[in-house]
Amino acid sequence: MFACRFLLALCALALLAGCASGPGARDDAQWAPTLPPAPQIAAAPADGSIYHDQQNMELFADPRAHRVGDILTVALVESTQASKKATTTTSKTDKAKLASPTVLGHALAIGGKVADIGLDGERSFDGAGSSSQSNQLTGQITVTVAQRLSNGNLIVRGEKWLTINQGQELVRIAGIVRPQDIGQDNVVPSTRVADARISYTGRGTLADANTRGWLSRFFNSKWMPF
Repeated sequence: MFACRFLLALCALALLAGCASGPGARDDAQWAPTLPPAPQIAAAPADGSIYHDQQNMELFADPRAHRVGDILTVALVESTQASKKATTTTSKTDKAKLASPTVLGHALAIGGKVADIGLDGERSFDGAGSSSQSNQLTGQITVTVAQRLSNGNLIVRGEKWLTINQGQELVRIAGIVRPQDIGQDNVVPSTRVADARISYTGRGTLADANTRGWLSRFFNSKWMPF
C-alpha cells in the first residue's frame, strides 16, 4: 500500500516538473497587432487636385514610424559570447607532539616504550571549473508601434510565425525604440532597442525531438531528492 502511494506521489511530482512553458499561442492578447485609433467622424472634405486629407501624405517628413500602429523593421544583429574559468587549490598540514609525562623524575613508559603522543594531520583540496557560451541571432522582423511615450520614444512589439515542413518557428521581440535611432529606410538594429525581449522558439516534430521527456526532466529537477 505504501509503495502504491509513493508511486502515485512520484508520478504527480513528475507531471508538475514536466510542465514547461512552451511558445505562446498565436492568439495571445498582448501580441495582437496594434491598430491606430479610429478617427472621429467629420464632415467630408472637399476633393483637391494635388492634396487629399484622407490619404495622409507627409510631403516634408521621412516615412519613419512615429505613431501608434505604424510599422517598423527591426534588424536582428544579436551576438553574445561569455566565458568563465575558476581554479581553487588549498592545502593544510598540522603536526603536534606531546612529550610523555614525568613521574618521580622518570619518563612514563608503557611496555618499555616512552609514552610520547604525536598527532599528524594533512588536508588538501583541488577544484576547477569552466563555462563557455555563445549565441548568435540574425535576420529581420517587422513590428508595430504599440504606444508612444511622453518623451517621444516608441514601444514596439511584434512576432513572426514560420511553418516549415513539420514544425513551426516563432520569433518575438518587444522593447523601446528612440525615433533618432530609426534609419531613413525605417529600420532600427536590435542593439538599439531598450529593454528588449527577444525570444526564438519552435514547436512541432523537430522541437519535440530535441526536447527531453517529462520523466527525464523530473530526474534532473530540484524535486529529485537524490
